[in-house]
Amino acid sequence: MPHRVLIVEDDPDLAFGLRNNLEIEGYVVETAADGVRAAQVLSQERYDLVLLDLMLPGMDGLRVLRTIRERGDRTPVLILTARGQEEDKVRGLRLGADDYVTKPFGVLELLARIEALLRRAMPVSPATDSYRFGAVEIDGISRTVKLSGSPVELSPKEFDLLLALVRAQGAVCSRQALMREVWGYEASVLSRTVDTHMAELRRKLEADASVPEYLLTVRKVGYRLNVDASKSL
Repeated sequence: MPHRVLIVEDDPDLAFGLRNNLEIEGYVVETAADGVRAAQVLSQERYDLVLLDLMLPGMDGLRVLRTIRERGDRTPVLILTARGQEEDKVRGLRLGADDYVTKPFGVLELLARIEALLRRAMPVSPATDSYRFGAVEIDGISRTVKLSGSPVELSPKEFDLLLALVRAQGAVCSRQALMREVWGYEASVLSRTVDTHMAELRRKLEADASVPEYLLTVRKVGYRLNVDASKSL
């Protein structure tokens, strides 16, 4: 069955262009021109992916995202933001968005991101490994994380990124490799997604996110886990 996509965009020209390109690729596409309508449609229909603009009339995109996540809807959401809305991107990821693209964007990049999110949403066999570093405990089976015994809420992509670093056992993971492993993108797709998610992981798991002890940056390359301070269970 073809994937169903909901485009939430108040610019009719952009919505038409997005719909046309996605339908050419074989997607079944519906549109909503405002946040109130989007929240209503998402409560009644099931979609495989939502393209969600943040600047919407009636109810902005962040409120739409918060609303659907609070009622347990885990449909992958790709948010569309204007250039310079860095704070909104971070807020969107914290509310449960799976990724974002910045306007103006290329059609090929957008299609690559959509395909990657749909692949990642497919059921996979659960991991069987568990790890610990410092006060952090990771359970790969239940996909849960605890800090000093208390649960820490991570988004699916944050968890996958953390697990990728842990499984690398201290080896340096380039941004391109992480994009391929966690998001399924080709190396040619450039994005700050990895950096944004890493910042969130540090905020949630490190004692001092500005001076991380475990989730380390390798300048001009990527990231690695400080295995000298970590221990596999």
